[in-house]
Amino acid sequence: MDTNESKHDRKSELKAFDDTKSGVKGLVDAGVNKVPQIFISPPDTHSNSTTGQFIFPVIDLQDIDSHDQINRKELIEKVRDASETWGFFQVINHGVPCDVMAEMIRGVCSFHEQDNDIKKQWYTREFTKRVVYNSNFDLYSAPATNWRDTFSCIMAPNPPSPEEWPPICRYVIYMIHGLKGVRLNPLR
Repeated sequence: MDTNESKHDRKSELKAFDDTKSGVKGLVDAGVNKVPQIFISPPDTHSNSTTGQFIFPVIDLQDIDSHDQINRKELIEKVRDASETWGFFQVINHGVPCDVMAEMIRGVCSFHEQDNDIKKQWYTREFTKRVVYNSNFDLYSAPATNWRDTFSCIMAPNPPSPEEWPPICRYVIYMIHGLKGVRLNPLR
């Protein structure tokens, strides 16, 4: 066992990191100048991938509304394969206008740029919650912690009430979801 590894208490470090409820951005804001050990992958988890350009899976929703069950099954299989093989994919022809997507990105960035004390209200590991902010959904099970923070809202089948949404992004969530009868003032 490596000397550094023997001094490294991963479980305690993960808990300490999680208990801050500040995520990776909190580390950056605090001025961390060295990547903490929990973010360093064990040597046996590195792949021998070749250098070059990756071609990520692209899922085209152009014909999603067609009643062609064969195309629908093929689309579902493409999503399943991309999810299992890559863990992510790009969706095209989804019908969401570019200006709405740009506003969504602005809203998420605005959420992450808030003071930590404000963001902590939504920090949770309870995945039954419909509004979630955390760092690494698999924090305690992955071999290495990823350098990422996540903010998500479960909008289907029943979206959270507007009061459950962070005020900084209520307007963009409203705009994206197009909720009828909800009156919100843009927070700009």
